Amino acid sequence: KLNSLMKNISMVFQNVYLFPDTIENNIKFGCPDATHEQVVAAAKAACCHDFISALPNGYDTVIGEGGSTLSGGEKQRVLIARALAQETEMIILDEPTRGIDIGAKIEIYKIINNLALSGKAVVLVSSELNEIIGLSNRVIVMYEGKITGELSGEEIEQENIMSYAPVS
Repeated sequence: KLNSLMKNISMVFQNVYLFPDTIENNIKFGCPDATHEQVVAAAKAACCHDFISALPNGYDTVIGEGGSTLSGGEKQRVLIARALAQETEMIILDEPTRGIDIGAKIEIYKIINNLALSGKAVVLVSSELNEIIGLSNRVIVMYEGKITGELSGEEIEQENIMSYAPVS
């Protein structure tokens, strides 16, 4: 059932939306009963605790509409912290590095790697195949809604993954 499914999956979309509220409340949005300690743990796992702590009011800092007072990478990491605070078995990340600088991409790659190492199921949707190869133990390539290839981690190392996506 949908309700059961949603209790086990958290999602991070490429279009980040944050509310004009405190950072803590933005992280707690998907899990309103989360304690401050759970929020901090999620923020640490999402590599955003340090920049949050450096803000004038820390976790009580009110951010602007849509997170306008944060950079693109900071917003994305707060959104990942929101997903992690839900403590689900699986996290789906849809284009989590789209439109952010290289430093923020590296932080998000670290987060993804740590999530996978923790045993959490991670589904990473990306149009940047060359960027995700090192993060994946299985890659499923889709083109125009059809699966055109599937590679295991060992095959990823040995093959040219770009050959699985027809050039249009």
